[in-house]
Amino acid sequence: MREKVEKVLDRDVKPLLKSHGGSVKLISVSEDGVVKVALTGACYGCPMARMTLVGLVERTLKAKIPEVKKVIG
Repeated sequence: MREKVEKVLDRDVKPLLKSHGGSVKLISVSEDGVVKVALTGACYGCPMARMTLVGLVERTLKAKIPEVKKVIG
């Protein structure tokens, strides 16, 4: 599943974050569907980071990969 997550992040999430000066780094994917990521660049420490994590990263991963249950930062 890690490869699927990396592919979705690269194709669907990173281009959007890059347009705002940020990015996301995949830390881990657990067997029970929990994906751990780190927001980087302008996204790191941004007041809207939590909304980005849930609203963009988690929503996109869940839509594309049903096995993803939760995304944590």
